[in-house]
Amino acid sequence: MKVLHFYRTYYPDSFGGVEQVIRQMVNGSKRLGIEAEVLTLTRDNKNLELEFEGHRVHRVRLNIEIASTGFSWAAFARFKALAEQADIVHYHFPWPFMDIAHFACRIKKPTVLTYHSDIVRQKYLAKIYQPLQNRFLAKVDKIVATSPNYFATSPTLAKYREKTEIITYGLDQAIYPRASEAIIQQWRTRFPPPFYLFVGMLRYYKGLHILLEAVAGTSIPVVILGDGPVEAELKQQAQRLGLNNVIFLGALPEEDKVALLNLCYALAFPSHLRSEAFGITLLEAAMYGKPMISCEIGTGTSYVNIHQETGLVVPASDPSAFRQAMESLLAQPDRAAQMGAKAAQRYANLFTAEAMAKNYQRLYQQLLS
Repeated sequence: MKVLHFYRTYYPDSFGGVEQVIRQMVNGSKRLGIEAEVLTLTRDNKNLELEFEGHRVHRVRLNIEIASTGFSWAAFARFKALAEQADIVHYHFPWPFMDIAHFACRIKKPTVLTYHSDIVRQKYLAKIYQPLQNRFLAKVDKIVATSPNYFATSPTLAKYREKTEIITYGLDQAIYPRASEAIIQQWRTRFPPPFYLFVGMLRYYKGLHILLEAVAGTSIPVVILGDGPVEAELKQQAQRLGLNNVIFLGALPEEDKVALLNLCYALAFPSHLRSEAFGITLLEAAMYGKPMISCEIGTGTSYVNIHQETGLVVPASDPSAFRQAMESLLAQPDRAAQMGAKAAQRYANLFTAEAMAKNYQRLYQQLLS
């Protein structure tokens, strides 16, 4: 069985949550005998065909980008040719150019669409896009929601309940690097426990401005790992608030991330908008046995992090509530350790890459039969 994944960005150009999910899908599928490839856009004029972790990544040149939507003229011919060789075409939503490519290339193969998120920020453009979106979602054979929480709260998915099923994200810890003792010791020396860790792209919906307000006037140590569009304004906010207890590390290699996940006391995850549909970083923290603090936003974040069981869930956009949760967890190390253990168990029960791959294999076979 051959599967073609189609999404706007992928490794090694981008390391976001959807890219990580596709990576885990492809690697998990490979162990089940499924040959998976990825077609994506790139700004790189060279290395349009490359190998990543044993699978093919086909890249076409990005021509323009409008409201985070990449367009590529070369993608049409390349997508059509690759789709003809595939048994299943696996789309990753949202990406309006993908909808256009589907109809322009007259795709006739069985299609699966993983619904990663509603369109939240571009409300006016979304109204223009909606007729195409509705036609596209009606045309694909199967839609996959990534958590029961998101399925229950998405107005878009409500229109397609009869062909939507739930397959949650999953991670394989084996493909993460093991942090060397030297790296661990380096970070332990720089950040003696306990400290809170944030990992992710610094985007508008991540709620980091709320986290900074939450720790203002406290000595709660916070380490922020990642870069992104709002990095400069967050650093300015931290400077205005006089936050000597918050450190911005920027983007770092995976080995450093693993070391910090192992060393941190808990994960701070203040995302406050529905653009955060799941939270891969929450899964990573659970995988490493860490308690979590997150916000209730009606998405998969509260499916990963169960309030009072694997961590604490507080109201969104409430710095005071977030601060109280951080202080409460710090004051109860035994309880925090128990929550971390339960998080690791929940990961093992529900969120492994093996379980995700087997569920997609079943879905693929269902479509082919």
